[in-house]
Amino acid sequence: MSDKPISLSDAPAGYSDWLGDHQKQIHEAQQRATQALNLHLVSLYWKIGRAILEQQKQQGWGAKIIDRLAQDLRTNFPEMKGFSRTNMMYMRAFAEAWPDTGICAAAGAQMDGGLYSTTAGQFDPLPIVQQLLDKLPWGHHCILLDKLKTREDREWYLQKAIEHNWSRNILVMQIESRLIERSGAAVTNFSLTLPKPESDLARESLKDPYRFDFLGLGEEAQEREIEKALVKHVTDFLLELGAGFAFVGKQVLMDVGGEEFFIDLLFYHLKLRCYVVIELKAGKFKPEHLGQLSFYLTAVDAQIKHPQDSPTIGLLLCKSKNKVVAEYALRDKAQPLGVAEYQLVESLPPELQSSLPSIEQIERELAGDHSDLSEEQA
Repeated sequence: MSDKPISLSDAPAGYSDWLGDHQKQIHEAQQRATQALNLHLVSLYWKIGRAILEQQKQQGWGAKIIDRLAQDLRTNFPEMKGFSRTNMMYMRAFAEAWPDTGICAAAGAQMDGGLYSTTAGQFDPLPIVQQLLDKLPWGHHCILLDKLKTREDREWYLQKAIEHNWSRNILVMQIESRLIERSGAAVTNFSLTLPKPESDLARESLKDPYRFDFLGLGEEAQEREIEKALVKHVTDFLLELGAGFAFVGKQVLMDVGGEEFFIDLLFYHLKLRCYVVIELKAGKFKPEHLGQLSFYLTAVDAQIKHPQDSPTIGLLLCKSKNKVVAEYALRDKAQPLGVAEYQLVESLPPELQSSLPSIEQIERELAGDHSDLSEEQA
């Protein structure tokens, strides 16, 4: 048999599509296998952690039991990774953090890709358990345990990590930048100008303040300097803006009545299905700033917006603002507008800044390169 590669040009008609279908099925099968492996792995770790907790409570066993168990499991299962003392401590903490998920009872029962518990002979969905076991790798759980203290915070970042498919590095960065405190904090009039649930989604899509540490600019930077730096570091800027933002352009020309106007930054939000105009002000917020932003929204709606798009949203980023003044300025506006601050430097303590991933690491993570994962937290 010849080892000469076969050219697709020699294949019969329809072969390329037929091959594509098989490749898609193989890829989906690989994903299901990975999810199933992760499900059983995390379920096993929860069971071990739960067993340690129960024995320590009922038998009064001390912390040394973890050392003994780790040693015995490594001896009896030398081919398996993950039975170090450190990982056993994570297992205990994992079971302690999620005591009421019913993982032990639910781990073996699956239906249509979901997890179910048996109650009175019936199957009941356990959505949080499904997310924990089927969607999030063990390494992510370890980060949630390390970085966060309350169940509420862990659940919030858990859901965001699943929704946006964050890598471990991105999850760490979002936690250390205090994303939960900043999300939805911008002053807006969305509840008055947009229908639900679009208004809620739009509000949650904006932050306050925005962190532009990655620009390397000082506090005295001017608007055009900030704008140029944001475009230069657009990958980092999009990461800070959040999921759904797509960059359209800077200094976007709008011809209105024969006069030229230039929008600082124009984006399109894929979930909201609308354009987002961002204007930068290097000083303190003033109510008259909204007049210019409102004019740009009208121009975009008239000249760029597709009939099926939602109304254009405006975001004014300023160095500082008086929240009450911003609320008053937005109250009678008919267009969806928001006001938020930005921070150029010193937005994070030095010890946290040093622990953030580099730009190269972020780009690798966004490209799907996870080669630096440790074996135990893969």
